[in-house]
Amino acid sequence: MRTLFLSLAALALVLPCTLLGQGTSKSGTVAATFLEIPVGASAVAMGSAFVSVANDATSLYWNPAGSAWLTQSEVLAMHTNWIAGTRFDYASFVLPLEEFGTIGVNVTNLSMDDQKVTTVLMPEGDGEYFSAGDLAVGLSYAHRLTDRFTIGFNAKYIQETIWHESANAFALDIGTIFRTDLIGGLTIGASLSNFGTTMKMSGRDARQFGMLDATKPGTNSQIPEDIEMDSWDLPLLFQIGVSTTPLKTDNYRLTISADALHPNDDYESVNVGGEFAFEDVLFLRGGFNSLGLPDREGGLSLGFGISSAGFLSGGTIVKFDYAYRDMGRLSNINVFSLSARF
Repeated sequence: MRTLFLSLAALALVLPCTLLGQGTSKSGTVAATFLEIPVGASAVAMGSAFVSVANDATSLYWNPAGSAWLTQSEVLAMHTNWIAGTRFDYASFVLPLEEFGTIGVNVTNLSMDDQKVTTVLMPEGDGEYFSAGDLAVGLSYAHRLTDRFTIGFNAKYIQETIWHESANAFALDIGTIFRTDLIGGLTIGASLSNFGTTMKMSGRDARQFGMLDATKPGTNSQIPEDIEMDSWDLPLLFQIGVSTTPLKTDNYRLTISADALHPNDDYESVNVGGEFAFEDVLFLRGGFNSLGLPDREGGLSLGFGISSAGFLSGGTIVKFDYAYRDMGRLSNINVFSLSARF
């Protein structure tokens, strides 16, 4: 009980972030907001409190330093039907290279069905269809600086498209993780995500024709001109988190975690979560995200995982994870992940 009390006290160190000056949320002032969608069913089920945990291939998203702790190669795929009829998918691969470090690749994709092109005169559609989607492709590297401290980087190319318009950007994620001997192996993690260039839409849909001066005789009304678009920042996010394992035996393990978030387009908030593992075969998870965030939608998340550890030969471990996330007035989300270590 004393260890559990100290663990909860350590996690409470991140809570003062919610007491910082709130100011203005700046919601809706950045581009590529699909980068803020959490990935991995295990992380989502833990309330997205995963910055210091980062113990699978989704670490390339949460904290690239976490991949340095992996001793086996891992491939992971995730799918969820996101809000407003969109689909969100994530895939990653991590390859440990012993003393050199760990490299990885990851792909994030938000897509939707094609939609009818409508006009004032043809509100039911003019026969054409348009599509919209977002894509991010990343390459990561992580290294153990000591037996307790790791650092990692994830460089990525980002693209947003709608019909004939597109915007591109480059960004970098940076993370660190430090493991201690305190309070059941207290781990401290920090990450800075989406530090990069701005995005500006361009394409043939911004091309129109006009005239320079209608009062002049012989004026050409078909002079091509482009509509100038504004540039938008990426959703920069700084996170710091702690996690610990206050209860651990040969058969089961309890992990609790908490993250404090400081985004550039919203108020500060806190995510908390926990995982109970039975013989590394069955995992039960729960959490709550966006604590302290005004006007949040939902917050509760639950989930489970099943691993083949001990059942498959050759050291290969296959794992299935599921998460349910309450989105309030929006559609509730079901997240599915499948991974394999070999």
